[in-house]
Amino acid sequence: MALVFLYGTLKRGQPNHRVLWDGAHGSAAFRARGRTLDPYPLVIAGEHNIPWLLHLPGSGRRVEGEVYTVDERMLRFLDDFESCPALYQRTALQVQLLEEGAPGAEEPPAPTTVQCFVYSRATFPPEWAQLPHYDSYDSEGPHGLRYNPRENR
Repeated sequence: MALVFLYGTLKRGQPNHRVLWDGAHGSAAFRARGRTLDPYPLVIAGEHNIPWLLHLPGSGRRVEGEVYTVDERMLRFLDDFESCPALYQRTALQVQLLEEGAPGAEEPPAPTTVQCFVYSRATFPPEWAQLPHYDSYDSEGPHGLRYNPRENR
């Protein structure tokens, strides 16, 4: 089993989330919301308004997303789905889990950090680094850059 950090169209409520629940692809279980420990540029780019996490650790923002536990079959499916390694590269990063405190607790629990796989871009057009950076992605967000699903291309 592996942990995967999802920040874009695979999150709950986003256009591609359904592929996580197709048992033919393997298994995936939501673990927690999370935020990258280091900042990264999360941009929306290209003709289909795709969210890209640029592999530029230390620049950008701490990105919010979701952490899933996936089996090997789902991990292989995600590699294919994300066109890894041609478009995205699967790398490891540290993610701080964002847990709600127990009701009535005086102090929130200590933050937990886990290592997760993430799909990011190591090579990209230079102008992408100058695009607006987001700390969270929503395909219907105020950015006005609506994602164009694969089935419509």
